[in-house]
Amino acid sequence: MKKAVLLLSGGLDSTTVLAIARSQGFEVYAMSFDYGQRHRFELEAAKRVAAAFGAKEHRIATIDLAIFGGSALTEAGIAVPKDRAAHDMATGIPVTYVPARNTVFLSFALAWAEVLKASDIFIGVNALDYSGYPDCRPEFIAAYEKMANLATAYSVQDKKHLTIHTPLIDLTKAQIIEKGLALGVDYAITTSCYDPSPSGEACGHCDACQLRQKGFSEAGRSDPARYAL
Repeated sequence: MKKAVLLLSGGLDSTTVLAIARSQGFEVYAMSFDYGQRHRFELEAAKRVAAAFGAKEHRIATIDLAIFGGSALTEAGIAVPKDRAAHDMATGIPVTYVPARNTVFLSFALAWAEVLKASDIFIGVNALDYSGYPDCRPEFIAAYEKMANLATAYSVQDKKHLTIHTPLIDLTKAQIIEKGLALGVDYAITTSCYDPSPSGEACGHCDACQLRQKGFSEAGRSDPARYAL
């Protein structure tokens, strides 16, 4: 089995990507991050998902992006936007964007991949039903992959080409859900909310919750997530 490092948040998208990677025969090494996020409950979901899909190993890296702030996900003084219209979610970069987050996460994944001698990294970025994040775009991934193949001994000395897989990049949320269900994903063990209750119940009003609910509705399915009353 080929080894792959997979970025796993415990959310709908990364869980689907894990199911895809396993269906393609990869031995998956999952990596999650405790980065000072207000929705730290997602790490519990990531543990459940990694176990459910038989990840070879699941590591949680602790880094403190909260020291920089600048995001509603890492700075207490910035509120998570709620009940935004679809047009507003599709326009501009929201305050839930965490500066350079995917660049940082991919760097950690790249380091682990090099140690494992793995030539594949999976990430659940999406350029359709997403909230305007610049580090979810195809051109970012292409540029990062090019950089990665210039930056590691594994690529330069061992002549191994690293590939960053983005199987969800051009899918709608409904299509992602349908693909995951076909691969046996139980979305009840995932979480998407940016501002959950202390017990992990989703708020139902942030961008992530709204996009998730929209996806399930368009797929003709019921969302199994627990929502606060």
